[in-house]
Amino acid sequence: MLSTRQLQNRRKSRTRFQISKKSGDKLRLSVFRSGKHIYAQIIDDLKGHTLVSASTVDKNVLKDQKNGANVSAATKVGEELAVRAKEAGVDTVVFDRGSYKYHGRVKALADAARAGGLKF
Repeated sequence: MLSTRQLQNRRKSRTRFQISKKSGDKLRLSVFRSGKHIYAQIIDDLKGHTLVSASTVDKNVLKDQKNGANVSAATKVGEELAVRAKEAGVDTVVFDRGSYKYHGRVKALADAARAGGLKF
């Protein structure tokens, strides 16, 4: 019987395989959520570099929120990521939800990033 961590890694690798197969050389918007925070970064897989990142750990993102683990905080992270991506010259990415369902905080972050101007 597989552990929870092994099942999570299996789901993540299945998602990454589909993304790499269909995306070509586009940049990847990767999401990680923990119990207290949510993190997002835009990664160039060809070079292995993170171009832009935002999270609820950043002081300017979480200044008026009292909790970093809710939908409104994820929306703020998505908005801030879109602003930073525009400054870096990034406009098209591929969304990598990892092993998480496209629901709740992950969906709120993606919708806010789209509203901010990112295309995926």
